[in-house]
Amino acid sequence: MEIVYLLVPVTLLLVGVGVAIFAWAVKSGQYDDLEGPAHRILYDDDKDMIPEDARVDERTDKTESSAGKADPVERHDR
Repeated sequence: MEIVYLLVPVTLLLVGVGVAIFAWAVKSGQYDDLEGPAHRILYDDDKDMIPEDARVDERTDKTESSAGKADPVERHDR
């Protein structure tokens, strides 16, 4: 029963420390905007990271790959 005299003050001290840490977190703005960073990742405002000399024009790429290289399609109508 003598341990209760030690455990009650230790428990009260730990609860007090927890409340103090929570109060500090609220005052410093730790809980202000919980959803903002989660939604901010969806917005892509950064510039493209592809260097200009590595870009390929899609129109040119498609015409070069199909110009004279494709076999003619044979149709067999029944």
